[in-house]
Amino acid sequence: MNLSSANLRTDSLALFQTGLAAADPRDAVRQCLRVDDGTLRIMLDPKHPDTLRQGQWRNIHLMAIGKAACAMAEAACEVIPASLLASRPIVVTHYANVRPNPNFDLLGAGHPLPDAAGVRAAEIVIERLSHTKAGELVLVLLSGGGSALLPSPADGITLADKIRITEQLLASGATIDAINCVRKHLSKLKGGGLARHAHPADVHALILSDVMGDDPSAIASGPTVADATTFADAIAVLQNHGCWQDAPAAIKHHLQQGALGLRPETLKADDPILAGCRHSLIGSNRHSVDAMVEHARALGYDTTIHAQPLCGEARIIAAAWAADVSRLSASRTATRSAWVAGGETTVTLGKTLPGIGGRNQELALAFALAAERHELRGDWCFLSGGSDGCDGPTDAAGALVDGGSLHRCRQAGIDPLAALADHNAYPALKAAGDLLLTGATGTNVADLQILLMRSTPD
Repeated sequence: MNLSSANLRTDSLALFQTGLAAADPRDAVRQCLRVDDGTLRIMLDPKHPDTLRQGQWRNIHLMAIGKAACAMAEAACEVIPASLLASRPIVVTHYANVRPNPNFDLLGAGHPLPDAAGVRAAEIVIERLSHTKAGELVLVLLSGGGSALLPSPADGITLADKIRITEQLLASGATIDAINCVRKHLSKLKGGGLARHAHPADVHALILSDVMGDDPSAIASGPTVADATTFADAIAVLQNHGCWQDAPAAIKHHLQQGALGLRPETLKADDPILAGCRHSLIGSNRHSVDAMVEHARALGYDTTIHAQPLCGEARIIAAAWAADVSRLSASRTATRSAWVAGGETTVTLGKTLPGIGGRNQELALAFALAAERHELRGDWCFLSGGSDGCDGPTDAAGALVDGGSLHRCRQAGIDPLAALADHNAYPALKAAGDLLLTGATGTNVADLQILLMRSTPD
């Protein structure tokens, strides 16, 4: 690896860390909460600090759900006096993000597939909500992963049923919105279910978004907000992704009953329960992208934000981006250029047994192969990483590839093209020394991508 490539890799890692710092859940929560003389003031929009919701709620029930739950709960308890809390805060997070705290009821659970611990956590949440009263506030701290971490199967559906349908949807390449549509209609808490259980107490959610567009009904499957999707939509998702025929019988029966009006729908916008429910978006993928752009420009890169969030099949997105960059870089006069993006791609596994990897690793390997095909000129480095530090069922957050990655991979005896075809990016990238290893980051605002280029003279 030459010195220029090494420098690009160093800058890429620095920019990725900047993106993570911009999504720091502790800072985001602290900036949005204030207590004065027993009055809790909640900022509704961080871009407009004077927009507040405030009240002298006699009891505050604090619940944190998601991969950033520990940090968010810790920050909230630094602001809210213990005397205002109705009971010990409930914190539900992924096992890798568990950070013991003697002041919390801390519960670890499974992700991306739900598990029995998550079901138990959901039961505890529902039991706690059964004691809330008018004049009280349920303060919910939501972050990415909450949908899988707090499964509460509808009556007649087992956890095994939900795991099976989730596995089918993940393998089908379904988007997170499509998966959440189905999850909402199989759950007691999703799609406004938590707000329904909390009634008649007021509800406010502080949301760290991990979805593109920051739709609150999509984040953690929208437990405190209205849901526009229906049972019929959930059935259509399963049919359109080839999952309906092999779906568990209990799930098909439940959804069909719901479509006939024999099961209660998710909470809709005109429901009076929502009169006491509000939310604040306190962090998102776009916040992180903007921070990375600012840092890249400070480092002297001519920087561009990718026109659209990176969504769609990972290998197709990678090929298209490499082709665009190859075309644009030919006419670009800047010595150092940067392209920054955020998003959440998908990987369709098909029927064959896949190898080891994740969407970010597949995106990076596919980009390296496409860059070789298009003979991308100059030194370059491409990073794609999950902001939560996890990419698929691996210990990597993603990968960091450059113009020498495929050579290093082939020297190790691995065919990168075959690895991509088999969805087996992890071994290929490990052999090239290109895995992005961060460990659990304690936050989650979807994925971040950075492409840095340095032109070389002809």
